[in-house]
Amino acid sequence: MAVPKKKTSKSKRDKRRATWTHKAVVEARKALSLGKSILSGRSNFVYPTAEEEEES
Repeated sequence: MAVPKKKTSKSKRDKRRATWTHKAVVEARKALSLGKSILSGRSNFVYPTAEEEEES
C-alpha cells in the first residue's frame, strides 16, 4: 500500500537549493576566468580544436 512521504522542512529545502545555486556560481566564475585568460593571452590551457583531435 502506498504511504505518503514526510514533508521536507523549509530549511532543508532552502539548504539544498542554496547548494545547487552555489555550485552554478562557482562554475560560472571558472568559465569567466578561463575566458578572460584566453582573451588576454595569458592562458596556457585551451580546449583542443577539432583539427588537433583528428591528428592524434
